[in-house]
Amino acid sequence: MASLKEVRLRIASVNSTQQITKAMKMVSAAKLRRAQDAIIQMRPYASKLRELLENLSSSVDASESGGFAVVRPANRILIVAITSNRGLAGAFNSNIIRFINHTLEEEFASQFKAGNVKVLCIGKKATDFFSKKPALFTRQYNDVFNNLTFENAAEIASRIMEEFSAGIYDRVILVYNQFKNAAVQYVVNESYLPITPPVTQDKMPTAANDYIFEPDKAAIVQELIPRSLKTQLFKALLDSNASEHGARMTAMSKATDNAGDLLHDLRLQYNKARQAAITNEILEIVGGAEALEG
Repeated sequence: MASLKEVRLRIASVNSTQQITKAMKMVSAAKLRRAQDAIIQMRPYASKLRELLENLSSSVDASESGGFAVVRPANRILIVAITSNRGLAGAFNSNIIRFINHTLEEEFASQFKAGNVKVLCIGKKATDFFSKKPALFTRQYNDVFNNLTFENAAEIASRIMEEFSAGIYDRVILVYNQFKNAAVQYVVNESYLPITPPVTQDKMPTAANDYIFEPDKAAIVQELIPRSLKTQLFKALLDSNASEHGARMTAMSKATDNAGDLLHDLRLQYNKARQAAITNEILEIVGGAEALEG
């Protein structure tokens, strides 16, 4: 059994850790509120814009779309991995990395073996993992979450769109955590490029809507498609940001509760050890007194 001093030191250490996890939980809860409001406000706009873009892509030629609707054989793949810059968020980051590894082994196995898959990392945790694999890693944007604005997301999206238009990549997908609530986040594999018409339940493209273009179709398409793609990436970043704070708040809440349970057990252990020590001292005193009387 541990000595009283060792148990006291453990109690002090766990108590200090509990205070830290409780503070981190409160900070994440405050950040989650703002991040949740941002994604809730952005999601309807991004969803409607994406729906309009998909319907519009079925009524325009590939040349009119700026090359973003050109469907080529998926020989060269770009995976955009969106994680956080910090840990202590449960399985938030590891789920993304595990999902990408599974995708490389299953969906893009042939392209991966040929060295035609690249991973663009947004977030330090993805960068730390994939930068150790030069054949996969292409570049990173770790600073975007320090100032998460539409302008910063638009710069990343513009670079991706340029590379797709130039034929460097045939397909681009986004992998990120989609926010549902503070306790639940889903890993999402979202097609980013090329833009394809929506698919119905029978897996057949829907009929093109009869749009009236004003002033003209080319001008609208050239303005709408880049804006929609930038908005889609910005929404993914907002989703991931809200998911990160929700996951960290949940993880720190569980850590705080676990620390409380551990403190209860340690205090019980301390009291038992202290009671045993007192009992031994009493027995020694009684034994000494009896020896003196004898």
